[in-house]
Amino acid sequence: MQHNLKDTIKAFLKQHNLEDKLTELSIKASWKKLMGNAIAGHTTKIILRNKKLYLTFDSAVLKQELSYSKSKVIEQMNEELGEDVIEEIIIR
Repeated sequence: MQHNLKDTIKAFLKQHNLEDKLTELSIKASWKKLMGNAIAGHTTKIILRNKKLYLTFDSAVLKQELSYSKSKVIEQMNEELGEDVIEEIIIR
């Protein structure tokens, strides 16, 4: 059975419990790219756990605005990441 490099790397990451951390780093990079500096600059925490994206902001106005567009943000982030890694957004 022949494995390509991508599958080998995925297996290694999964075996060493690094898969979620790598995905989280990709999410952080995509967040800044998709949301821009204004929103990213007010984002104080980004954590992915069990397909839930936990976002913490230092602005009540941003919390309110983003709470109305969660589904659109999920769609954009998953599209940017190339797979469905986010099912829900929890804003704190």
